[in-house]
Amino acid sequence: MNSIPLYPDSCSLSMQLRPVLHDRLRLLPEGISEFTFANLYLFREKHQYTLSRLVNGQLIILGNDNGADFFMLPFGLPDQKTLSQLLKEHSSMKCVSEPQASQLEAMGFTTTEDRDNFDYLYSRQELAELKGRKFHKKRNLIKAFINNNEYLAQPLLDEHIADALQILEQWHNENIERGDKDYNAAREALEQSWDLQLCGGIYFVDGQPAAYSLGEELANRTSFVIHFEKAVGGFKGLYQFINQTFAAILPSFYMTINREQDLGDPGLRQAKHSYKPIGYVKKYRARL
Repeated sequence: MNSIPLYPDSCSLSMQLRPVLHDRLRLLPEGISEFTFANLYLFREKHQYTLSRLVNGQLIILGNDNGADFFMLPFGLPDQKTLSQLLKEHSSMKCVSEPQASQLEAMGFTTTEDRDNFDYLYSRQELAELKGRKFHKKRNLIKAFINNNEYLAQPLLDEHIADALQILEQWHNENIERGDKDYNAAREALEQSWDLQLCGGIYFVDGQPAAYSLGEELANRTSFVIHFEKAVGGFKGLYQFINQTFAAILPSFYMTINREQDLGDPGLRQAKHSYKPIGYVKKYRARL
């Protein structure tokens, strides 16, 4: 901890900081998808994340989105004076949890829902079983995929990383016109999956690599977050198939699956709602 500079100085997010952050983040009860070491590390360049510590010892994550400086306090709030100073020096406090939002409002700060960044929460059991009329279309797509293809599912171990990278490259080429949102992070996640302790599954169709899922546990081992899910085109029902089968193999102590945010994309929002979320991990922004 003493190697982390005192605010306003900060240090880059490196793999050497994983022992300091990983377990503490994993035990946070709210289950905010940004607050895992892997997520912070993989998106460190996109959000210009750095790490600092306040005088009281609390860790603070600093960042910048499109020229706007922000900060995040996953491990609790400092005193009102310190918060006021931080909010004067940054455009906002990001990834504010629901309990933190209540505390901040009581202190006189303004908080607003950051709807585009709400994480979608699903019942693991519901996604694994897809029972009832509300999942009728999903079951039909999965049935069509199973009936029309030879497939094989395997744990995403080291021997399959090259295959997963092949899937990612093909997915990237097929979707390049839609913009590169997470390609670099997805690639690094595969290349460093062992060091980051990410786990997932890979799917072969007709003997060729076709899809993979990759994620980790959070919310004190009650939830599993899917950070990356990629599939090649041309196989109707493939995404629905991997969604169900991966949920089915997750241990039962994961009560929920967190499928992260929609970022305000209308198509993505519709797709996430089609799986009938049981709730959201709400996030707020705080300002003076």
